Amino acid sequence: MKEALTDYLHYLKIERGLSKNTLASYERDLVRYLGFLEERDVADWSHIDRYHVLDFLEELRNEGKSSATIIRMVSSLRKFHQFLRQERYTESDPMQYVDTPKKTQRLPKTLSVAEVEKIIEMPDTTTSLGIRDRAILEVMYATGLRVTELISLKLDDLHLSLGLIQTVGKGDKERIIPLGDLAINWINEYLEKSRPELVYRSGNRDNPYLFLNYKGRQFSRQGIWKNLKIYVVQAGIQKDVTPHTLRHSFATHLLENGADLRVVQELLGHADISTTQIYTHITKQRMADVYKKYFPRA
Repeated sequence: MKEALTDYLHYLKIERGLSKNTLASYERDLVRYLGFLEERDVADWSHIDRYHVLDFLEELRNEGKSSATIIRMVSSLRKFHQFLRQERYTESDPMQYVDTPKKTQRLPKTLSVAEVEKIIEMPDTTTSLGIRDRAILEVMYATGLRVTELISLKLDDLHLSLGLIQTVGKGDKERIIPLGDLAINWINEYLEKSRPELVYRSGNRDNPYLFLNYKGRQFSRQGIWKNLKIYVVQAGIQKDVTPHTLRHSFATHLLENGADLRVVQELLGHADISTTQIYTHITKQRMADVYKKYFPRA
């Protein structure tokens, strides 16, 4: 059974060309599924029926997994069992009789403009790492980049004289994003005062990446998350803030100030505008909160 999983992951990587992060997500889901089947002494794919799958999903619910996690798992299993049938590992597909649970729509958590500004101002810009972190936070909020896109930025992606950067997002789709003056100023400050020092530490003068860690190497996603958490605590903000929170805040603040939904979709790199529309619910919710607070007869 493990051989089939290895074949499937190879298929996703070579033929489907999925990203490293997406592959890792599929592998986590399916290794968990395989472990469940082994615990129940299921030794052959042809012995699996819909009740095995339903029991597995019920186990996830009992562990307190969110509806989004379970929906993702169902999607992973559906594609995996289709592959097993196509490759003749089995003649049956138990997922044909398993419905996808309905998604509970939760509004993304966002920060106010004042909260974002407070976090951005936390780094100590008298130090080289503080200048770097200030530039990172300015770019994150000014562009709404996903954290993977942020750490993948290269020097060649900067077009500061035009006020633009380019990035490659999900599905290898390239997009151009404008930069505000503050973000441009801090990038220039970082390039002049901080990055040369970080490059010197690594000894790799040809490092193409824009943002480097304290060893002069490419930043990791965990490194960005860890640094942000420190500044959130220093700012005295009690909310659970992640790099994606800044992306959500970027989109929400644009819409609150009158930006067109299609423009926000383009800036965020969403393939489907329905993904972007969730931010309109946030702005409506905030409008309702203001109404209730200030209208005397509310």
